[in-house]
Amino acid sequence: MGTESFQVVMSKAAGYNVGYKNWHKPQLVAGSKRFCCFLKKYCPVVTETYYPTIWCWEGRAQTLLRPFITSKPQVQYRNELIKTTDGGQISLDWFDNHDSVRYPDDSTRPTILVLPGLTGTSKESYVLHMIQQSKKLGYRCVVFNNRGTAGEDLLTPRTYCAANTEDLEAVIHHVHNLHASAPLLAAGVSMGGMLLLNYLGKTGRETPLMAAAVFSPGWNIFASVESLEKPLNWFLFNYYLTTCLQSSVSRHQKMLEKLFDLDLVMKAKTIREFDKQFTSVMFGYPTIEDYYEDASPYHKLKSVGIPLLCLNSLDDVFSPGHAVPVEMAKQNPNVAIVLTSCGGHIGFLEGMWPRNCTYMDRVFKQYVQAIFEHGKQIISM
Repeated sequence: MGTESFQVVMSKAAGYNVGYKNWHKPQLVAGSKRFCCFLKKYCPVVTETYYPTIWCWEGRAQTLLRPFITSKPQVQYRNELIKTTDGGQISLDWFDNHDSVRYPDDSTRPTILVLPGLTGTSKESYVLHMIQQSKKLGYRCVVFNNRGTAGEDLLTPRTYCAANTEDLEAVIHHVHNLHASAPLLAAGVSMGGMLLLNYLGKTGRETPLMAAAVFSPGWNIFASVESLEKPLNWFLFNYYLTTCLQSSVSRHQKMLEKLFDLDLVMKAKTIREFDKQFTSVMFGYPTIEDYYEDASPYHKLKSVGIPLLCLNSLDDVFSPGHAVPVEMAKQNPNVAIVLTSCGGHIGFLEGMWPRNCTYMDRVFKQYVQAIFEHGKQIISM
């Protein structure tokens, strides 16, 4: 019995009517017939019905449980610290995949740059699963850890935000210069996806990347913070994330205290308050509204100049479904958005006990393989 059939049977046994009436195929919105046909042929998972795990199908449950349920594959990284022009440093964690059978030549081995979420690093389970999927395909990966994360010290009083793409630009060019003959793709998750989107909107076609993918990105930060400030969402997510951000600031207190009022930063109870007292100030925005407008990638989608696949769930409290720029995606032939009815934020759990693979993992694997193995066909379609 196939996985899909098994889930339908078990769901009916549990009293759920899990059929096409309740769980729909994802909406595939593409700006061109060419890209849409390419995805249907080489990344068919985007047209398959996504059946969420029946005992935690609701978006908030998926979001909360994924870090605890999914496995953490063992990955041996090689760390590299690169210097920035302002005297800072960025930590890159490489998975070289020297045992790749399909791509034994290091100089041409396809490479994937992975961007984790807001407080994430190379140790996040969703990153480890991306590495695992890439390993099976013979690819190399490198994880971009934002400044001051992954245990690294801040050398300058500057961290990171979704709007400032300078560090990402430096990393992309560094990776490309190291392996100039290797095809390069980037995949961003949550805030990493927002950062990547803002970079793509800024650079258009002028990038070493041949393609990109983003998973659960926030498109409109105003809509995101409004959703996260609803009482239940604040209790489950907002306050915890705010304390994580404050912990990071505390860790670098000696470097930051001369330029910021850390007392006010530590009093923040929401991400919006934290961004008002810290992030917007650090990056020189007159108001938090100016920062949120600049950091929201929805209005830059029209400028993306390379193939881009976006995966969002309509029940994601971090990125509300009504804020996903579906109409804008239709106007750019390089863009495709996959919208599921369930999945939460970086959740996409499926199967009765979803430890090893999520729908997001399957989309990632099929898409990167499609690009690296058949990407030239997008042009000819």
